[in-house]
Amino acid sequence: MGQPHGIGIVGLGVISTQYLDTLGAHPDVSIVATADLDMARAESVAARYRGCRALSVEDLVTDASVDTVINLTIPAAHADVALAALAGGKGVFGEKPLAATLHDARRVVEAAGSAWVGCAPDTVLGTGVQTARAAVDAGSIGRPVAAVATWVSSGHEAWHPHPDFYYRDGGGPLFDMGPYYLTTLFHLMGPVARASGVTSRPRHERIIGSGPRAGESIPVEIDTHVSGILEHVGGAVSTVTFSFDGAATDAAPLEIHGETGTLSVPDPNLFEGAVRLRRPGESAWTPVTERAGYENAGRGIGILDRLATGAGSARGDIALHVLEVMTALTESARSGRRIELTTAPERPALIPFTPENSWRKR
Repeated sequence: MGQPHGIGIVGLGVISTQYLDTLGAHPDVSIVATADLDMARAESVAARYRGCRALSVEDLVTDASVDTVINLTIPAAHADVALAALAGGKGVFGEKPLAATLHDARRVVEAAGSAWVGCAPDTVLGTGVQTARAAVDAGSIGRPVAAVATWVSSGHEAWHPHPDFYYRDGGGPLFDMGPYYLTTLFHLMGPVARASGVTSRPRHERIIGSGPRAGESIPVEIDTHVSGILEHVGGAVSTVTFSFDGAATDAAPLEIHGETGTLSVPDPNLFEGAVRLRRPGESAWTPVTERAGYENAGRGIGILDRLATGAGSARGDIALHVLEVMTALTESARSGRRIELTTAPERPALIPFTPENSWRKR
């Protein structure tokens, strides 16, 4: 094999540790540069990897050793960093959402040219969602006709020491958690043609519950409860709810209903989990045992998948479509109209079952 693929990471917050766990010891990639608003943090991470340097963002996106920039900044900075990396001739893999606005996301995709743009969530590449995808594609539930996706919590201010960005544009339950569920629905049921939504904002301030700012009040600038109906191109209808305004829920994270059965899909925020099947007249759920996807994967697997397959399944055009769905839900809530979508990417191929000792060692 040739030289390892050079990775530069911009943004070294909480989520970066999971990317480093996946990529740091993989033989096909090398962490060659880090950048963060806190230079000391960038230097601390860089010191863990041989030959890795802490750089400014401006230097990292033009550095000759960097092949792909991993963009782990806050949503408001996603587009600026991605565009700078693409201008520097680099590929980009970013945390979700692709950008804070649909306009900026389109700019990123249009600027890509021959460069690769990928985007989280890559949880959909794990055995949970891919096993469900295999079951749907095999006709285990017949033609899919409907889906229900639900995510409810009391808000991230209860645990996050600096939760401000969750309550600004590009945040909230829809933009923070929605991509996991909407990307899963795309992989299982294809693109969305039309969307209708309703939203609410019961509280206009939140109180930080932990860390050095505990007790501090922060403003809520976005809606914190979103419900919607999605009409898929293939004719199926999905009902979705994302909320920061409930204590908890016992609802299944995601269920797919078909003409001859129902699939219970594990939490799309995780890479694994049991997929269960139930058909009319049956009194119990049956585990689906024919698995697909990457085993014991972690965040960053989307980059390894791209290196292994060429095209990659965590693609930027899918992230753009998911962002358009989220934008349509909020636009529909404001206007009272059903919104027609303009993007309709093709689903990537099913990922066959790939044991951990295979994809880690390759």
